[in-house]
Amino acid sequence: MVKRIALLGATGSIGSSTFEVVREQSQHFRITLAAAASNHRKLCALAHEFHIPVLVLTGIHDPLVQSQIRAEHPGLKIYFGTSELLSLLNDQDYDLALNAIGGSAGIEASFRILERGIPLALANKESLVLGGHLLAKQFKQARIIPVDSEHSAIFQAIGKHPKSELRRLIITASGGAFRNTPLEDFPGITPERALKHPNWDMGAKVTLDSATMFNKALEVMEAHWLFDMPYSKIEAIIHPQSVIHSIVEFIDGSHLAQMSYPDMKIPILYALSYPKRYASELVKTDFLSHQNLSFESIDPQRYPLFYLGLDVARQGGIMPTVMNAAVEAAMQLFLQRKISFTQICHYVQRTLDGATQIDDPALDTILAANLEYYQKCLELHG
Repeated sequence: MVKRIALLGATGSIGSSTFEVVREQSQHFRITLAAAASNHRKLCALAHEFHIPVLVLTGIHDPLVQSQIRAEHPGLKIYFGTSELLSLLNDQDYDLALNAIGGSAGIEASFRILERGIPLALANKESLVLGGHLLAKQFKQARIIPVDSEHSAIFQAIGKHPKSELRRLIITASGGAFRNTPLEDFPGITPERALKHPNWDMGAKVTLDSATMFNKALEVMEAHWLFDMPYSKIEAIIHPQSVIHSIVEFIDGSHLAQMSYPDMKIPILYALSYPKRYASELVKTDFLSHQNLSFESIDPQRYPLFYLGLDVARQGGIMPTVMNAAVEAAMQLFLQRKISFTQICHYVQRTLDGATQIDDPALDTILAANLEYYQKCLELHG
């Protein structure tokens, strides 16, 4: 039977890789709903190629522009706005949703999908970072299949082993673009340099999060909620080659690692096909070209946002939301050349210092706080 997929974030890097997977695996998957923010040309071209019946553009609000897009593509059914997307996620027929929306904009979609009891292939970190405590309470029986390469690796390595047999989860990190850059050169880092990842082809936000290692703090938070593991049993280490995607240590001292050439098409295919595996020729791994696999600890001077993120993770409550909003805002200021690379952590810390803790925030509170502290961080620049 062909599995019907709702793909959110269809024109981003995860979305593009998903289309490559579906192109090869057309006998197994069909995309029946695709959503993007504003790249209507790419989305509509993909809709024609893959015969997608329903499209949503959440970031185009001008009625005139909407009419023009519909006029250019009279054969396509196109909706606009986040409310329309949430309504369609509630009403349309699909067997699995892949949420690859970037940033906090993807949280409501995750909740809507899980409320219907439909499996969620999750590539939106913020759904768990900001709302993990709610997902853990409300959707204990719901199936979340991780798409991030690190969590997919852990998911595969754990398999059917119970939590009682797990000792540690070890998340690997490439070290980003500045693993070997002298610390004295950090103040002169430009946005162009920060957006060049050494191993992965990713969107701007994820690439910047990798350069600061904030993404690893987010991934530790995700792992905490996905696998119900205490923070004391989750670690992160640098593995520059990005061949080992994460490691699970069991109580008998054994370690299981999932390994492959760094390409998101492997975890995407696994998430779409789970619990099965389908034959694919999209990604090949030549271990003779990766003869030296190395590991390093995470330097707190080089990656202060990672350690700040761990502190915030342990605080819980509204604080991960505050930090996520502040990082998004500070990254925006950096991309606009209003602050330096080394000032990003300073702006995030100042935003956290001005925040008031809320121990068990509801979804509405999380979304409001995310907007509030994003703006507050921007205002720190004056």
